[in-house]
Amino acid sequence: MKISKLVMACDHAGYELKLFLKDYLQKKGYTVEDKGTDSAESCDYADYAHPLALEVEKNPEFYGITICGSGNGISITANKHQGIRAALCWNDEIARLARAHNDANVLSLPARFISKDEAVKILDTFLSTEFDGGRHQRRIEKIPVK
Repeated sequence: MKISKLVMACDHAGYELKLFLKDYLQKKGYTVEDKGTDSAESCDYADYAHPLALEVEKNPEFYGITICGSGNGISITANKHQGIRAALCWNDEIARLARAHNDANVLSLPARFISKDEAVKILDTFLSTEFDGGRHQRRIEKIPVK
């Protein structure tokens, strides 16, 4: 599927990495919508994760990128939304599997545990990996709570 837009959100711990990756993505030609935060001042990740998740949920051709210190809090929050499959990725192999096997539509990054170079590698892998479908589709269909 062609990605038409990337939606980004972070808390204070992910702010610097978000700015770096946003610039990187725009230079590569991606359209990026920034849901905040807009500074390194302490804030709550949920205030930014929910708007991102709602946007991605409404628009299946969008992918999300969330960033907080560990990547956990912001991905847990995003995953409360039925249409979101946020994957916490700390290396490119995990990112590849998140897309290929789980059809993840939100990449969550742990800003305090990866370098900018690692983040770029993870991001590039996430964005370039297609969903395998097949038996994995059956599993994806069982995720939503009905």
